[in-house]
Amino acid sequence: METSDKTTAEQSAAAAEPAPTGIAAQDWASASADPTYRAAVIDLLGALAYGELAAFERLAEDAKLAPSLGDKAALASMASAEFHHFEQLKKRLAAIDAEPTAAMEPFAAALDEFHRQTAPSDWLEGLIKAYVGDSIASDFYREVAARLDSDTRGLVLSVLDDTGHSSFAVEKVRAAIEADPRVGGRLALWARRLMGEALSQAQRVVAERDALSTMLVGGIADGFDLAEVGRMFSRITEAHTKRMAALGLAA
Repeated sequence: METSDKTTAEQSAAAAEPAPTGIAAQDWASASADPTYRAAVIDLLGALAYGELAAFERLAEDAKLAPSLGDKAALASMASAEFHHFEQLKKRLAAIDAEPTAAMEPFAAALDEFHRQTAPSDWLEGLIKAYVGDSIASDFYREVAARLDSDTRGLVLSVLDDTGHSSFAVEKVRAAIEADPRVGGRLALWARRLMGEALSQAQRVVAERDALSTMLVGGIADGFDLAEVGRMFSRITEAHTKRMAALGLAA
């Protein structure tokens, strides 16, 4: 009975959603005929691929700070999932005749600098960084995915699947705050810094890549304009506030 009700509700919600239009209604074969759109997708997949590779490296490094063997194993498992996502993106770039390393290269220095500037000093800061930073990036890519062709959209959404780090981070951070409420203030300040750095980083990356910025402001993708970009970042900020609340921290 519950399954039937749920199915009906899902069908009603799906029926209420507007049908995709423009590029979002096309597959890759059709959409990629536009060279600017093709360049934008290669940029997007390159940025996402390098982000996944960096996430793998960071989680593997964070595992060294883990206070217990169980925590170490959990992070190692998450790192493995991130590397699998990287391999999916690398394979897709090759399939659309884009050299994966060349596609990632424009984003490596900026992302490396972000990680250098936001290196965590301990285990809890590492958890907050992965939870806050990765979630902001995922929110951004999901916003963009809504305007992509169906094939690219499906891939992007699949590699944004939560590896389990969100619930893991929430559990560990809340337990730490409960054990010592004083750490809450420090972690809240750290999370706010990460939020600012992550948004600035996203804006810089987009601004430096002509095809990608054109797609976001409406030159290619259906429905985006400068005002919508502003609303997009507002939605990302709102989602961040909710995640902070889940951690038991003030945004």
